[in-house]
Order: sequence, then C-alpha cells, then structure tokens
Amino acid sequence: MNEFVGSFWWLIVTIGVLVTFHEFGHYIVARWCGVKVLRFSVGFGSSLWSRTDKHGTEFRLAMIPLGGYVKMLDERDDLVSPADRSFAFNQQPVGKRIAIIAAGPMANLLLCVVFYWAMFVVGKPDLVPVMGEATGIAAQAGIRDGDLLVRIDGTDTPTMTRIVAPLMLAAIDRRDVEIQLQNSHGERRNSILKLSQLPADFDQTRAFQAVGLKAGMKIPAIVGEVSPDGAAIGRLQSGDLILKVGSVAIADYLELSPAIKKQARAGQALNIVFERQGKTQSIMIEPRLVGTPPGPWDRMKSFFGFTTEKTQARWQIGVGSTAYTTLRYGPVESIGKAFGQTWETTRTTFAMFKRLVSGAASVKNVSGTITVAQVANQEASTGVGSYLGFLAFFSLSLCIMNLLPIPVLDGGHLLYYLIELVTGHPVSERIQMAGQFIGIFLLANLMLLAFYNDFARLLSH
Repeated sequence: MNEFVGSFWWLIVTIGVLVTFHEFGHYIVARWCGVKVLRFSVGFGSSLWSRTDKHGTEFRLAMIPLGGYVKMLDERDDLVSPADRSFAFNQQPVGKRIAIIAAGPMANLLLCVVFYWAMFVVGKPDLVPVMGEATGIAAQAGIRDGDLLVRIDGTDTPTMTRIVAPLMLAAIDRRDVEIQLQNSHGERRNSILKLSQLPADFDQTRAFQAVGLKAGMKIPAIVGEVSPDGAAIGRLQSGDLILKVGSVAIADYLELSPAIKKQARAGQALNIVFERQGKTQSIMIEPRLVGTPPGPWDRMKSFFGFTTEKTQARWQIGVGSTAYTTLRYGPVESIGKAFGQTWETTRTTFAMFKRLVSGAASVKNVSGTITVAQVANQEASTGVGSYLGFLAFFSLSLCIMNLLPIPVLDGGHLLYYLIELVTGHPVSERIQMAGQFIGIFLLANLMLLAFYNDFARLLSH
C-alpha cells in the first residue's frame, strides 16, 4: 500500500487498539464497582453496528474510528430513577471513582508491558550502531568510520535505536557525556562527546546531525551469526571477514548476496576467501537454494499490511551480518526485559517532559497525529516486532498523557477526587467548570502546536 493509505490505515489500527483497551479499563472496573455502564463505543459519530447486553450496556461501533468512550450512568448527565441511583457513578465512594478513572491509564500501562513482551518474543530487528565518517563534535571525540558505539552516558547501546534517548537528553542539556567505542579489531576505548559545544539554537530534532554522527554506510562483510541449518555451519564462524566469493571480491556485506546469486550452481561449491584473527584462509562451500511458499501466518501479515519476506527461491550460504541484529528472547526472559524496557521508556518520557515544561527542550519536539501515522506505517512496514514496539511506546505515552493533572483528562478528574479525599467534600461545580475551560484551552493549543510541527516537518522534506 502507498504511504498515505498505509499511514492512515495504521493510524486507525493504532488508535483503535490502544483507545479501545483504555476504555475497556474504565468499563470493566466500573462494572466491578457496581456502576451501570450505558454505552461502550469504539469510535465517534453515527452508529454502524450496536448490540445491547443483558446488563443494559450498548456496545457500539461508530463511523469515525479515531477514539472511543464509555458512558456511565451519572446524575450530572441524565435523569436517574430512584431505583438506579445506587448504580450512578457520581454516587460511588471517592475510592471507587478513583479506581474507575485510573483504570484507563493503567490499562494502557499493562498493554505497554504486554506489547514489549510480545516484541521481545517475536524479535525486533535493528541496526548495530556502527558509525560512519564523523564530523564536528563527534570527530573531535575521535569517532572513526567503522567504530562501534558501545555505550553513551552510562547506557549500553546494543542497537542504533538505543542511542537516540540518551544522546537527545544530553544534547538538550548541552552536557558533556562519556562514550565507549570499539574498533573493527574489538579493541575498546573511552572518549568524551563535548555536547557543551553545541550552539544554544541547534535543531534538537536533528541531534545526530548537530553532533556530527553518521550511521556507517559501508557494512563490512563480517559474519555475525551462522545459521544452524545453513551451508556454512562448522566452516565459517562469527567474526570472520569475507573477502571474496568465487571470482568476486567483497568490499561490503551488501555485495555478498549478489555475488553468491551470480555464481551459484546446483551441486557446485564456491571458493570463499575470508580473514580470521588476521590470517587469510579459504574454504569451499556449496550454496543452498532457499525459499518456501507463504504459510498462513505470512498471508495474515500480508493482509494486515505487514512487510513479508520475499518467498522466491534464493541462493544462500547461511550467514548473517554483524551490522544487523534482532532483539529476541525466550518467553520467560522477555517478561523481565518487558518490565525493564517499560521503566526505561517511562524514565526517558518524564525526563523529556520535564525539559519541555522548563523550556530547555524545544517545542519542535512535540509531534501530532500526522507524525504518529507516519511512524506507525514505517514500523509496521519494517515488521511485526517493530510495530509491537511502537504500540508499546504509544500506549505508555497515552497512559502518561492521560495522567497529567489537566482538567478534561483522566488526571484532572483524579486531581479533583484526591482533593475530595483529603478535604472530605467534593470540588465545587463552579471550580470544575472553570477547570474544564482551562483544560480544553490547554489541549486545543497543544493540538495546534503538534499539527503545526507536523506540517512544518512535511514542508521541510
């Protein structure tokens, strides 16, 4: 699907899944607390489909699929009969009202952990942080073409994605950070990235470029992993540098596959010249023709728009590059990894929010619906694992956003109920109404800023 259609589709899927689960949190806890739920709507506007269950709750699928809501019985909104008064939301003890309102954000938090767990089980592909030719501050730090960025500001960076958060936060602070590099021979060295030299008005949305970092364009043909059922098993090993395949010299990992394809013949071995621990060696390996027709899972992924591996047969020797890695763990180990990733993302999000509020971070960092749609499409196009990671991140963002103490949001209602819990009486309707106007004003301005930034990014590209 083209980019526009894909972005719109994945925006609907993302918001549909996350908001529905958020509202389900409100719904299920309201039911547990004895509150009558009048309607559970997925989407807004006219009803496309609905049914009412035995409890009197209408489940509705509405025309505009960008959100949803749960409507509970409430004397402030409806005429309530004396018989139903005990089932009204506003008649519940403050503790129950807090639980019902908090259940939405907590559902998103739980969903974040589940999605991160699924991401680690399925596997998230990513680039190994191999650096290209550095300039500016990065060059001053001694970063050379082909160096591996192992650690930055106390954070391990096994993938390129893991560099983004610590680098951006430190760059916004214009704070010097320690980095650890590893050269192609495996030797490590420490250096200082002098981010204090960044100009005060640098573009915070392009921190990599401002610092002078660049991802490595040339990927050495170093063997990262050997497939257990591949032709190279027991012959090549991790760390070997492939120099030549048959008569074709290999200067880049991307040249490996075309060289094998060009020369491979059934029943014929190719001479593979490689370097291991500084010594040049050669070995004969017979490539294998790999390719299977798509199964049910592949067809399902294709139907929903996920990128699927090409299924045509291709010649392989069964080695992977060190430039690519997949974060994948077993189901049990992934539980701890999911909680750890959730905590790390939460910490980073609050750190960024603190800088936005203080004015240290530029408002250009605020993104809106258009950016969400584009990123959702990009991650879904990369694969299931990448999209699951995006869902986890966005679900956590919705949790944090909704807990902000802004009237209209869940956090604003929680603030009112906490005041009631402390003082022993509810916040007056006059104050609540004033708070609603303030909340709507703040959210409207935030949305306008986000849309402005989105369009500015589109025009700049």
